[in-house]
Amino acid sequence: MAVDFTGRYLGDLKVEVTHGPSGTQLLTVPPVDNQGDGSSFSPTDLVAAALGACMLSLIAIVGTRDGLDLTGLAFRAEKHMNATPRRIGRIPVTIQMPHGLTAEQRRKLENTALTCPVYKSLHPEVEKAVRFVYEDEEVAG
Repeated sequence: MAVDFTGRYLGDLKVEVTHGPSGTQLLTVPPVDNQGDGSSFSPTDLVAAALGACMLSLIAIVGTRDGLDLTGLAFRAEKHMNATPRRIGRIPVTIQMPHGLTAEQRRKLENTALTCPVYKSLHPEVEKAVRFVYEDEEVAG
C-alpha cells in the first residue's frame, strides 16, 4: 500500500508537506547549521522523530493487544549529523517503558520495538543506539 505525500516550497527555505490521506500538514526548515532558521523540523529531524514514534507505535500495538497498561510510555531521540558527506550519523533513542512489566513482557516489547520499519529502513551506517528505561528512571526531556 502506497501513501501519497505532496510538498510545496513556500520560500525562505520552508517546505510545506501534506499527508495525502488525512490532509495533515507540517513545515520543514533546514537546521540553523545548514542555512535555516530552525523554526520547525528539518527533514533529517523527521527521520529521528519517525524512528522514536515508530518504535512507540509498535510497542503500543502489541501492548494494547496484550492488555498492558502503557501509562508512561515515552521516547527521546537525538539526531547527530556527520559532516562529510552530510548525513545522519547516529540516532540514540531512549524509550521510557511502562511500569509493572514482567521480564517476559519487557523482552517481547523490546524485540517488538527493534522490528520497527523505520529502524529496518535506515542505512546500516546510521548508528541506532536504543536504550530501554524502566521503573523510576525518567527520560530526560
